[in-house]
Amino acid sequence: MLYLVGLGLADETDITVKGLDVVKKAERVYLEAYTAVLLVDKEQLEAFYGRSVIIADREMVESSSDTILADADKVDVAFLVVGDPFGATTHTDLLLRARALNIAYTSIPNASILSAIGACGLQLYNFGQTVSMVFFTETWKPSSFYDRVKENVQIGLHTLILLDIKVKEPNLDMLARGKIVYEQPRYMSVATCASQMLEVEEERKEAVYGPRSLAVGAARVGAKDQTFVVGTLEELCDVDVGKPLHSVVLLGRRTHDLEREYLRDFAVNQKTFDEVWENDYAGKG
Repeated sequence: MLYLVGLGLADETDITVKGLDVVKKAERVYLEAYTAVLLVDKEQLEAFYGRSVIIADREMVESSSDTILADADKVDVAFLVVGDPFGATTHTDLLLRARALNIAYTSIPNASILSAIGACGLQLYNFGQTVSMVFFTETWKPSSFYDRVKENVQIGLHTLILLDIKVKEPNLDMLARGKIVYEQPRYMSVATCASQMLEVEEERKEAVYGPRSLAVGAARVGAKDQTFVVGTLEELCDVDVGKPLHSVVLLGRRTHDLEREYLRDFAVNQKTFDEVWENDYAGKG
């Protein structure tokens, strides 16, 4: 059987008892390592599990899934996913491939950023569509996320923005020379996300959000040192919330007084926060 096992968000101890039982008895254990990463390395997982773990990078999962699924109709194979197994469409695709091969499968859920982000104080039922943001380049600045944010803003809902990570990305210059050399891992920061959002708004000029729109910067959610900071997008362009992984939430107008009360302690500048909230959010939803 193929088991998709959610690992939670932070470290090796976040796995559930049910998930750990699967890992210990599986013939092979894979760790998906490109849609998200844990805050500890593979060796720390292996020490806790008492098992060897095979890193499954993008190429293996998307192009060599037969390796993962080999003999899964006869033995147990565990596929470990940071967060919840269904936090990325890639994992649904893997199950569809297993189904086509008549391989039995099941999933074991765990905490996801989609739910754990509630720790910042925003109420989950006030969230709309989740979007992703990638690193911009000089020639490639995709803004498809903007339309989803616009839809959320129009009905007053918060938008969770998942930030790009680059793990095992080939250097394009070296690739053109026929050599495969991988870049150092990169993780988008809250400040980069805020800056890119304002860049897109300046280009689109639809006034969906602006420099004084409130947003939450989140770092290492679920870890002991999780950090939240609240400010305008302009303010967040200059914040440093430390090590990855980061996320951002753009506030919608459908806010609650409890949200304001909880968020205020995380404000970059409480005076500015109070002014913007009163002018642009209070009673506007």
